[in-house]
Amino acid sequence: MLDALTGSELPTVLIVDDERLNRSMLAELLSPHYRVLLAKDGPGALVIAHREAHRLQLILLDLAMPGMNGYEVLGALRAQERTAHIAVIFITGQSNAEAEEYGLRLGAADYVSKPIRPAVVEVRVRNQIRLALQRQALERLAMVDGLTGLANRRHFDDVLERAYRRSLRTGEPVGLALIDIDHFKQYNDCYGHLQGDEALKAVAATLQRHARRPYDLAARFGGEEFALILPGESDAPAMAEHFRQEVLRLSIAHAASPTAPQLTVSCGVLTVRQPSAAPLETWLQKADGLLYQAKAQGRNRIEAAVEPRKCAPNHGMAPGF
Repeated sequence: MLDALTGSELPTVLIVDDERLNRSMLAELLSPHYRVLLAKDGPGALVIAHREAHRLQLILLDLAMPGMNGYEVLGALRAQERTAHIAVIFITGQSNAEAEEYGLRLGAADYVSKPIRPAVVEVRVRNQIRLALQRQALERLAMVDGLTGLANRRHFDDVLERAYRRSLRTGEPVGLALIDIDHFKQYNDCYGHLQGDEALKAVAATLQRHARRPYDLAARFGGEEFALILPGESDAPAMAEHFRQEVLRLSIAHAASPTAPQLTVSCGVLTVRQPSAAPLETWLQKADGLLYQAKAQGRNRIEAAVEPRKCAPNHGMAPGF
């Protein structure tokens, strides 16, 4: 059942207990079915949870630990957006209904009582892992464009906002490209919407290959428009130009295009090197303005700019750049 949800990757469980014997026993019990991580205290658990948040489904958390107890660890997890989603099962030697209710109100998913009964632990862990994987699968579906498999507009907006905030905080550059398939309405009129869908999927697959790093994002912006977010990337124009050439090499015939005999794209590329406190919307407006310029200059080209500008404006890159 879990294999169908996880594919080949084992679900990840973090065991947090100050007693080495308990950690070893739980690790031995769970390691045949899960990727198991270990921590001996609350601060260590928080470090691991933050680092592994993207693949950590469950934490087995001892309630009574010196220095930082389980309640405090759970509170810290829930206070951080990155770790707030991780399910937690408390491990406790207490049989206090009020304490259990308090933990559940804080956000614990379940309790396991000491002395530990292996069969009970296995069932409760399996149940929480299944719920976590089902939630993740639904979240992925809500973030993906159904036709192309790229990120949808909602997910694009979320990732761009995070990139914007990180850029303001760290000063790292961000590359943002807005892309439009040239004369796509004419393509649909000429070849039909089913063939149009195939063209969209081909362009999307080409764009996805240019989101090479885990934190890059290729998205369908809407209709025949696409977008690419490249955090930390200062050479976004070259990346966009390579993508434009790759689309040409697809050799998708477009007899109705006044630009070229095959399908082409236009790109507006903004590179933010020194972020300011200007609203995020200005990034999109500037990238969209560059896309408009690329279309006005004849299409099948990119127009690029750097913010803030330190020299004469970039005059764009025509085919053959």
